Amino acid sequence: MRQKPTVLSREIVASSRLFRVEAVQLRFSNGNERTYERLVGRGNGYGAVMIVAMLDAEHAVLVEEYCGGTDEYELSLPKGLIEPGEDVLAAAERELKEEAGFGARQLEHLTELSLSPGYMSQKIQVVLASDLYEERLEGDEPEPMRVDKVNLRELSALAMHPQFTEGRALAALYLARDLLIQRGLFES
Repeated sequence: MRQKPTVLSREIVASSRLFRVEAVQLRFSNGNERTYERLVGRGNGYGAVMIVAMLDAEHAVLVEEYCGGTDEYELSLPKGLIEPGEDVLAAAERELKEEAGFGARQLEHLTELSLSPGYMSQKIQVVLASDLYEERLEGDEPEPMRVDKVNLRELSALAMHPQFTEGRALAALYLARDLLIQRGLFES
């Protein structure tokens, strides 16, 4: 196993309402030193959740929302921050109700994904939701989200859709599809 670099110093070099940029000075085992900059959260440490919500054996819920990072309306999976006192599954249930108007009778934690581990500390918990029912909670979105769906047989086409660019969401859909195939709940 490789030895992790020694941290020589850490400094917050920029900060906003949501993010901090941290400069970390490191010394590697071969003596080389380098400064890495990384985006870190504001320190609440609760994390985030992304939900693959199955409408039926083949179709998952997508939502369309405005994304400031791309300055576009994008399709993705329902997702959001885990609030203080919530566990992963409770946060998934709440976010699904707020963003897509569905609750789920069955929730299962699948995995944890990162977006860009070379530059970001944030990770997201992926949850599979099934046995859905209609229920809406008011959330913090500035406008209602359009709800759509994707057939798990058409993930390659979804990856080419100009409004679907989030790699974590695509990975989550493939993971959920493969798990459902393995369990015999989805025919490939």
